[in-house]
Amino acid sequence: MIRFATLFITLLTSVLALSARADSYAGNAQAQAVIDQLVAEEGFDRDQLEAVMADAQRQDSIIEAMDRPAEKTKPWYDYREIFLTEQRAEEGVAFFNTHRETLARAEAETGVPAEIIVAIIGVETYYGRITGSYRVIDALTTLAFDYPRRSEFFTKELKNYLMLTRDQGINPADFKGSYAGAMGYGQFMPSSYRAYAIDFDGDDKIDIWNNPVDAIGSVANYFAEHGWRSGGDVVAIAKADSSVPDDVFVQKRKDLKPVRTVAELAELGVEPMRDLPDDAMATAMKFELADGYEYWMGLHNFYVITRYNLSAMYAMSVYQLSQRLADEVGS
Repeated sequence: MIRFATLFITLLTSVLALSARADSYAGNAQAQAVIDQLVAEEGFDRDQLEAVMADAQRQDSIIEAMDRPAEKTKPWYDYREIFLTEQRAEEGVAFFNTHRETLARAEAETGVPAEIIVAIIGVETYYGRITGSYRVIDALTTLAFDYPRRSEFFTKELKNYLMLTRDQGINPADFKGSYAGAMGYGQFMPSSYRAYAIDFDGDDKIDIWNNPVDAIGSVANYFAEHGWRSGGDVVAIAKADSSVPDDVFVQKRKDLKPVRTVAELAELGVEPMRDLPDDAMATAMKFELADGYEYWMGLHNFYVITRYNLSAMYAMSVYQLSQRLADEVGS
């Protein structure tokens, strides 16, 4: 009788354990395809990848978050209040002063203004204070295997993450990031980490999770590699009347790249409020206020900021925070 009771408890414990892990990706067909490819093409150990997938767990809250990003649900006058706060400015000044020498070196080497670098880190993670609470492996597997609309993108990012962690000798289960799998001070996706993160302090390690020096250099390098023009303008405030058709202004993320000149936009009724070269490429934008709109022209460097996040409101928040920081630190 005692033996039977012991066997029953053991069986019950096993069933409960299996039930608790029913949301893992062990045996998932898409996960197996990733494993097969990484073993065949990148020389991974199959058993290790099987263990990683068995440990990874679907997170429904990640899928919910992907369907309601702030830049899709909030008007500009609410969205900007998330980032252009007194506290974020104060902490930005403190971060700037703490890392002034590193920032100056990054600006000198890449041409990317120190205030832009700090503003990116400030908008992304509150200067490294809030870097995300999801395990990166859970975020990437959930979105690769259970979010069909973006499955191709996140499958690529999952593969890059597994290659990154292998190359750096990191346990894939150990690191946390955003609900989209972005990591570290600057919230780099794994492919961006592998392509643009750099060792900026010369210790032969690239660490944007814990090392603000590497993070600063990596953000600067990201912008430099995406074509930042040293000394170039970012935006210009503009004026427009109500007769300008909506399709003159940015409507979708794919429309962020400038395709008209300043002169062409002026002919359509959108004019800069300061002198700009007629042949400069620009994007017309309007941002919703509580009682109307404000109008801007996004120039080449504004477009470069949107390479970090495909949102005009995001890029404008970064720019406006950067200008406030520059004013307060005397940059």
